[in-house]
Amino acid sequence: MRLLSKKQIRDLVLYSPQHIARLEARGDFPRRVKLGQCRVGWVEDEVMEWLKARIAKRDNPTDRS
Repeated sequence: MRLLSKKQIRDLVLYSPQHIARLEARGDFPRRVKLGQCRVGWVEDEVMEWLKARIAKRDNPTDRS
């Protein structure tokens, strides 16, 4: 299992940290893992599945969910 840092997430999904936090709060983005007082990470597999779902949604425009 690999964890991604804030910078890696930002580079991968091209969203600001604030937007990622908003998506997380709504349950629309994988939840972060608290690693310490000031350190967090995201499970790479969960983020990649989220990205794959976004691509699938793009490729199937009749799916309105």
